Amino acid sequence: MVPVPELADRARACADRLRSVDDVLLASHIDADGLTSAAIAAQALERAGVPTELVFKNQLDDEEIASIAAREFETVLFTDFGSGQLETIAEHAARGDFEPIIVDHHQPADAETQYHLNPLLEGIDGASELSGAGACYLLARALEADVDNRDLAKLAVVGAVGDMQAVDGELVGANREIVAEGVEADILKEGTDLALYGTQTRPLPKLLEYADRPRIPGVSGDQSGSIQFLESVGIPLKDDGEWRRWVDLSMAERQSVISALLQRGVDRGVSADALDSLVGTTYTFPGVSKGTELRDASEFSTLLNATARYERADVGLAVCLGDRGDALDRARRLLANHRRNLSEGLEWVREHGVETRPSVQFFDAGEAIRETIVGIVAGMAFGTSGVDRDRPIVAFAEKSDQEIKVSARGTAELVGRGLDLSAAVGTASRAVGGDGGGHDIAAGATIPGGSQEAFIDRFEECVVEQLA
Repeated sequence: MVPVPELADRARACADRLRSVDDVLLASHIDADGLTSAAIAAQALERAGVPTELVFKNQLDDEEIASIAAREFETVLFTDFGSGQLETIAEHAARGDFEPIIVDHHQPADAETQYHLNPLLEGIDGASELSGAGACYLLARALEADVDNRDLAKLAVVGAVGDMQAVDGELVGANREIVAEGVEADILKEGTDLALYGTQTRPLPKLLEYADRPRIPGVSGDQSGSIQFLESVGIPLKDDGEWRRWVDLSMAERQSVISALLQRGVDRGVSADALDSLVGTTYTFPGVSKGTELRDASEFSTLLNATARYERADVGLAVCLGDRGDALDRARRLLANHRRNLSEGLEWVREHGVETRPSVQFFDAGEAIRETIVGIVAGMAFGTSGVDRDRPIVAFAEKSDQEIKVSARGTAELVGRGLDLSAAVGTASRAVGGDGGGHDIAAGATIPGGSQEAFIDRFEECVVEQLA
């Protein structure tokens, strides 16, 4: 049974068509949502007896779509992208290059295709209510026969969390239906706990030192301060010489730390809204050992982001499919490298600053920040010195000698005022000979080298119109 009734007909139509084909080429995006989308679809197709070959793409543009057509598969399943490139895909379909089946959650282009599963087509927000992995989960539920695919809800939740779909720390809308199925199937546990990244794996002092949302004065960004704070609460920091982690604490110890953090925040003037975010909804997986990245949806999604963004989508996919040996070891090494690169990228932004206009802010990292992670760095930059949360931020990075990667990030408050980065980035990129799209709160594009200034000019015009 498809758990989101509004999308049931679309899911069944796509599933019925996939059952009837001899084989399928599955093309997917490379971020955490894209990897989990591919893993869900691949497992569901395997269980349904449909031979499948996978290919991953960093960005789906005309050249990449042509390369997919050259694979000479009669059927191509696009997951976590394809809706925004529907015009080009439809042209290939009209020529008989392949039959497309699109399972996505990004803003659709103004074109038609017969098999298209996208929440936005039925009035469901694809930025906060259903991720690409969530849409693939609906497809999997429509595909199932003898096998109950509810176990795949775990990956759908990882994809949604990795796609930053949690609203005030909680998955909402159609995502809630998937969470409910995961809880019912006993592969997911939903709880309330400290809402900081790293509760499974980070040593306690590091957990608090790296906490910046909310930022607790005297603790955040201060290693000795975080240690002194924990000692003042009476929390033993080590057990048999090993650093304790949040998951190692008793419930009483956790409550003591949270209460002390809240009191420290009140005493140091942290806003009530910021302090409210200190505790939130958590999604963990009971069948996974405590203290590992795979136990928690947030840490699992970060691990996946650290694979395909460094040309190792095969590693992330293998982890999603259950490899707990070589693939997981490799993913952990990639994660350590990913964290270093993000830290260095954020430090680069702090050192060089951002250029500010009345309605937007931006930075051009050139080759200093990898184009596959510059959007993550842009999102992390919100709240740092000199970066204003009242303006969307645009990041540029060199993609090739001729192309520039554009990543734009906003905030929930700006979206509430009318910001739609998908529309703004799409319009501005096409105005300079590129193309792009995405969500209202996050979007990306590829534009010709040297067109950054013209892009920003058009982008700001769009933002001004939206926020007016």
